[in-house]
Amino acid sequence: MAFEGLSDKLSAVFKKMRGKGKLKEADIKEAMREVRMALLEADVNYKVAKEFVAKVTERAVGDEVLESLTPAQQVIKIVNDELTSLMGETGARINFSSKPPTIVMMCGLQGSGKTTHSAKLALHFKNQGKRPLLVACDVYRPAAIDQLKVVGAKVNVPVFEMGQANPVEIAKKAVSHAKDYGNDLVILDTAGRLHIDQVLIEELQNIKAQVSPQEILLVIDSMIGQDAVNVASSFNEALGIDGVILTKLDGDTRGGAALSVRAVTGKPIKFVGMGEKLEDLEPFYPDRMASRILGMGDVLTLIEKAQTELDEKQALEMAQKMKQNSFDFNDMLSQMQQLKKMGPLSSVLGMIPGVAGKLKEEDAEQGEKQLQQVEAIIQSMTAAEREKPSLINPSRKRRIAAGSGTRVEDVNRLIRQHEQMQKMFRQMSGGSKKGKRRKMPFNIGGMGGMPGMPF
Repeated sequence: MAFEGLSDKLSAVFKKMRGKGKLKEADIKEAMREVRMALLEADVNYKVAKEFVAKVTERAVGDEVLESLTPAQQVIKIVNDELTSLMGETGARINFSSKPPTIVMMCGLQGSGKTTHSAKLALHFKNQGKRPLLVACDVYRPAAIDQLKVVGAKVNVPVFEMGQANPVEIAKKAVSHAKDYGNDLVILDTAGRLHIDQVLIEELQNIKAQVSPQEILLVIDSMIGQDAVNVASSFNEALGIDGVILTKLDGDTRGGAALSVRAVTGKPIKFVGMGEKLEDLEPFYPDRMASRILGMGDVLTLIEKAQTELDEKQALEMAQKMKQNSFDFNDMLSQMQQLKKMGPLSSVLGMIPGVAGKLKEEDAEQGEKQLQQVEAIIQSMTAAEREKPSLINPSRKRRIAAGSGTRVEDVNRLIRQHEQMQKMFRQMSGGSKKGKRRKMPFNIGGMGGMPGMPF
């Protein structure tokens, strides 16, 4: 996960501060030295890290913090505020033209993910009611046009192409085409190079001069670390970019690019790629990202994901079944499949306060395996067994274990969990003898308590 190393180091610093109770100025300065080292190890630009620590230290050594009853919490709040400020205060959005179509020019180095993220952006706005048109302006890279056609077909967005024609002419014709056919968003997938050169820049400048895009978005692979800042600076000087899309922020990147790009270029990060699927594009919110970095979760993004990915009708039906105590293995399987729509387990759990910051990558991987194991066990059951678990006798358990590649003990454990859930739902719907409803423990897909699960 991105920022995992930085999050761990910051958590260790704050834990040490909390252990001291009252803080002295020397304590804060020592902690800030460790924060600075953590930022540098996360590949944050040296100047950015230095200025960040100076601002936090200046605020943290004030009387308001040192005389506070909870100085460590005050320092954490200051770090959170300054991280948010470093990344841009508020989320930056696409500037749509009052007179359609809005033209978005995608640029970046070859291999940064421009073509894929052009399709991701098209899908994102298509889901908001826009009518996007993808335009193949990369006529140099082998199969670039075919790739755009493939991803365009996957998101059901039309692709405009003119083969190996002049990219400037392609862009002009595409805008005319969009006006004729009612496309209110034109996304230009331009060519990249392995490095920034004059030929590339001149072509992009000519396209910009001819079609006057409302947005020029630079796509940067966050895995390149500090070099992302140099790339952003070069493109900004040549083109005057309006924003950045950071890709692969779900990987093991150290995250320095996200913390450095805006501070160095003054241009906001507008979107982040959080996975390989075409749905895995998120608007960038500095305050939410700061919260994730500090291990405090991101409830708002989790809610938005749930609203987008989960079936509301199915959720209501599930709630009714729980109330009627008729929750069977079909429902458990359905709940797990709904969860998978929201993305990798590590990503989902990383947004939950109390779990975020404590979740280790190996725990998340183990959790994914456990979910797959339970899914295999349920799918090895007959329709009757799923609807009526009481039918599952020892011989059926052996058959289910063999069919799912698991052990009889694993099947027994899942059946016990189902029984515990049924008991819990009865208590929730009817209340306990004392008249108090039991609080539902945190679980996903009924998986709480499985060996290796991180919750």
